[in-house]
Amino acid sequence: MSRLALFDLDHTLLSGDSDVLWCDFLIGEGVLSRAEFEPRNRAMAERYAAGLATPAEFCGFYAETLAGKSLEAWQPLRERFFASAILGRIPDSARRLVDLHRERGDRLLLTTATNRFLTEPTAAELGIDDLIATELEVGGAAFTGRIAGLPNMREGKLVRLREWLAEQDLDEAATLAGAAFYSDSANDLPLLRSVGHPVAVDPDPTLEAIARERGWPVLRLER
Repeated sequence: MSRLALFDLDHTLLSGDSDVLWCDFLIGEGVLSRAEFEPRNRAMAERYAAGLATPAEFCGFYAETLAGKSLEAWQPLRERFFASAILGRIPDSARRLVDLHRERGDRLLLTTATNRFLTEPTAAELGIDDLIATELEVGGAAFTGRIAGLPNMREGKLVRLREWLAEQDLDEAATLAGAAFYSDSANDLPLLRSVGHPVAVDPDPTLEAIARERGWPVLRLER
């Protein structure tokens, strides 16, 4: 039976944060006003760093940037965003890590707090067929600017993975026991603690300390 290989995206397989890069891109394109958006973005970053922002609040903040337009209307901008801001930030070392698991016959899954609209092209570029991401609410044909369902962040990553395992008719206990999960962030500790093979990738200070304490591998990627 193939093993499940789980990968976080931002600051793990990607050298940067998809949401932050998207906002910078939209400011550069004149879609967002720097004067109006940057103070709000800074306040959200401060709340997030202080642990005051809930996953729904944090993910919803970035979902607002897509409000009022359909996927089709956003598509040309998404393509330019991926080509200019994302593609060059996927290091060869991250591609080799994914390819290693593919060559072993593992099933690959990208799990990210960033929304599906922004992360689908990255999953496709890496050849990862399975993606669990924060979902966006659609009203009529347009994004409403709100998230749909449980955000794929912190404890939500574990809940959403368990739901996905049930949908795939995979035994939860056996699959998690054999699974590897690569992440940089202490936000992913609920999922890291639930898999048999957690790996800290260029970890933040909190995750690095916990990884050292628990004897988890710490991986440094060339970026």
